[in-house]
Amino acid sequence: MPATFANAELAGPRTRDWWLLMKPNVMRLVLFSGITGLVLAPGALHPVLLLAAILCIAVGSGAAAAINNWYDVDIDRLMLRTRLRPTATGRIAAADALAFGITLAIFAVMVMGLALNWVAAGLLAFTIGFYVFVYTLWLKRRTPQNIVIGGAAGALPPVVGWAAVTGGVDVLPLLIFLIIFLWTPPHFWALALYRSRDYAAAGVPMLPVVAGAPATRWHVVAYTAVLLTASALPAVLAYTGPIYAVAALGLGAYYAVHVWRLWRDPCERTAIRAFKVSIVYLFGILAALLADYGAAGWWS
Repeated sequence: MPATFANAELAGPRTRDWWLLMKPNVMRLVLFSGITGLVLAPGALHPVLLLAAILCIAVGSGAAAAINNWYDVDIDRLMLRTRLRPTATGRIAAADALAFGITLAIFAVMVMGLALNWVAAGLLAFTIGFYVFVYTLWLKRRTPQNIVIGGAAGALPPVVGWAAVTGGVDVLPLLIFLIIFLWTPPHFWALALYRSRDYAAAGVPMLPVVAGAPATRWHVVAYTAVLLTASALPAVLAYTGPIYAVAALGLGAYYAVHVWRLWRDPCERTAIRAFKVSIVYLFGILAALLADYGAAGWWS
């Protein structure tokens, strides 16, 4: 074992290591999309129940991330982007990460079921299970379509949030699911374009490794075109008003410009920029949904 890993194990984990194990950067987006579903859903929750639902979505996301860290510890140690994760450095043992993740998952699902409803709890359990079993254990190391299919897990939190309020599912949360689902591949392929050597070294068959950079850029352009079309659906189907329509149009143009630059100038700088802009785009779309809902409520 490398000396750095051995020294890390002797030092033992800190509170911050357990927090990092839950991938807080990913959790922020999961939580924001889940809150979007909670806010847009018809009806209202007691503030305590609202906080419970938010907590369950956050903890469920952290649970899936912790289990992912357990399984991917070998390849995380080979990749520059992930080599400092607590399990990769040895600060948290892989078995402890697994136990931590399972405990969090059980807690999140049970609290969601007991405090809110079992439809939301079932959807949360499905989300965690899909990320762990379908994406992490099955797809990630086997197919370049890993992020396409596996992206369904990251797209489900707004549906979970909606179900926590209503006890069911409707068209609007499914449209939000569709937007996030279509957003995930071009977002991660932009990342993979400038981290392709990492993925190749770890043996992860991301699209740039398997099909090459030109084919990946074509996929990014194609998926972005479909994504921008799907992002217009809430307005076209009259689930939102003019605020969302204008914001979706502007954000779509902003994102499209950077995807076009990535296509024309396939360098690391444009790939990084497209990756970062994709995050801004999705946060902006979700914020526009909330702003449109708030404005409609204020006018009414």
